[in-house]
Amino acid sequence: MKMLGRVGAVLMMGLLVGCASQGGGAAPSSGDSGGGARVQSANAGVTLTKPASMEDVFSPVEICLETKGYTVEPAKNGVNEGKGHHHLIIDVNLPDLGKPVPKDGTHIHMGDGSKCKTIELGSGMHTIQALFARGNHIPYDPAVTDSIVVFVK
Repeated sequence: MKMLGRVGAVLMMGLLVGCASQGGGAAPSSGDSGGGARVQSANAGVTLTKPASMEDVFSPVEICLETKGYTVEPAKNGVNEGKGHHHLIIDVNLPDLGKPVPKDGTHIHMGDGSKCKTIELGSGMHTIQALFARGNHIPYDPAVTDSIVVFVK
């Protein structure tokens, strides 16, 4: 029965995330001026490495990310093509890719250039999305993103 609940949770996550993450991880080419991204490598992108999707966890939860084809740097370094920092989007859809990522309880900035962040989550199912953005907090377009579902006990 527990497995059926998790399958249902994954289907719900699909509805929540929708098509927002279809951009998947296009890396900018060296000729991109910052308005939009051109595909450099199909393997470039961001990956949530910890915790694993569908994992049972306890709060606070340590969330770790890895990039391929991008360089993580502090936001204070400014806008540098192919570089940026992570944002964690908790239980909501991805924000407008043409605007800076909001900063609130569901949009967590990692502007210090860190690759891991410990956050408090209430018990139950949570969708966590990674969103990589430039120094001005404006995400790459198409979105450089990954998502997982965790169950906080």
